[in-house]
Amino acid sequence: MTVAARRRAPLRNHPVVVSALLLCAVVATNAILYFAGAVWWPGPVIAGALLAYARWTGLSWAQLGLARSQFRRGARWGLMVAAVVASVYAVGVAMPWTRSAFLDSRYHLSVVRALTTAFIVIPLSTVLVEEVAFRSVLWAALTRHMTAWKALTITSTLFGLWHVLPSLRLASTNPAIRGALGATAHATVLAVVGTVLFTTLGGLVAGELRRRSGSILASVGMHWATNALGIMFGLVAWSLRP
Repeated sequence: MTVAARRRAPLRNHPVVVSALLLCAVVATNAILYFAGAVWWPGPVIAGALLAYARWTGLSWAQLGLARSQFRRGARWGLMVAAVVASVYAVGVAMPWTRSAFLDSRYHLSVVRALTTAFIVIPLSTVLVEEVAFRSVLWAALTRHMTAWKALTITSTLFGLWHVLPSLRLASTNPAIRGALGATAHATVLAVVGTVLFTTLGGLVAGELRRRSGSILASVGMHWATNALGIMFGLVAWSLRP
């Protein structure tokens, strides 16, 4: 689109305006989900609203990484990455010196609750909304006026910052982190910084999967495996605890 055409375009289709509004929506969503607690229903509602807004501003299903023609390639990438994550987790639980990393008290659950969390709560309340927000809608809005590499950097950084609120309790709920850092305010700061850096790196990997496959199913596979399989392997780790 030329500069003149952009000036004539409706405000709702202006890429900078769209990106700014979406960024505000992502920040608001973070707060809503944090204070909503462990409920699944806000995720689909927010994801649907973000997609509806994206379509209203003129973004196509292909730009959003949700075109039917992109599904097969994205699913193939997603399954492959999920298998890699499962293999890494299996090794981590098998090794006594890394097993404690899976002992998060938030996920010390019964088998039924672990399965419900891994296959219902996490996909709907976490994976769906975060992938739609960062690797679908925000990605598509940004790539309308910048390169994919810049969009990758921005969405990954925002994805890392998204995890500031959830990481505030990490130092007190994970024995491995509490043992290494303690339970002080300083430990909380270190846990938050470490989480932001780790999830930013995860965002870079997820974004690159989305870029290469053209579909958010690739990053969905990685995201679900990282979170949900962590709970399932955590179930094993808790059962092996002396």
